[in-house]
Amino acid sequence: MLTAIIDYESGNLHSAEKAFQRMAQELDAGEVVVTSDADVVAKADRLVLPGDGAFPACAEELRGHKGIYDAMVEAVEQRGRPFLGICVGMQLMATTGHEYTKTNGLGWVAGDVVKIEPSDEKLKVPHMGWNDLVIDQPHALLEGIESGQHVYFVHSYHFQVANPAERLAHVDYAGDITAIIGRDTMVGMQFHPEKSQGIGLRMIGNFLNWKP
Repeated sequence: MLTAIIDYESGNLHSAEKAFQRMAQELDAGEVVVTSDADVVAKADRLVLPGDGAFPACAEELRGHKGIYDAMVEAVEQRGRPFLGICVGMQLMATTGHEYTKTNGLGWVAGDVVKIEPSDEKLKVPHMGWNDLVIDQPHALLEGIESGQHVYFVHSYHFQVANPAERLAHVDYAGDITAIIGRDTMVGMQFHPEKSQGIGLRMIGNFLNWKP
């Protein structure tokens, strides 16, 4: 089995690469590669899309790497390859992003990415640090995970999911903040599993073992 972490020049991939490779080795879950090669993306059994920075810039970079973009879309939409979006990689799964300018997302999970606006002025933006998960829907990604366990966030915009059934978990930060989304063979995490210690590693392992 081959898991491809997509490199489209929009994120520091070193820590993600190490975390995925560690869990793949522990679980005998095949090979993990970081790649900017469309042919590798096309033949991969699982796809991971990280993302750091602003939604419009990440969307532009992803679509600008046309070979990678086309291979990823075809693998997910037509061949049903398991897909994981991380941070802005998750946000790009939305219908529309509203950071700086209105930008089309992939449209895989209906909803909008909007600025976090906490009602309590003591709560700062970006939402940065550890927060406790609240599980909304059961999912294979969450096997062995319970509400109250915490994961690590760094973000100023959040995903307002149109269909509540496609929100798997949230956290409270002066209101609901979507933490995990999922539909069909696609899942996304707003937090960084590679920085979330044992809980994050467990979710990475669950993704590598997932058979949707």
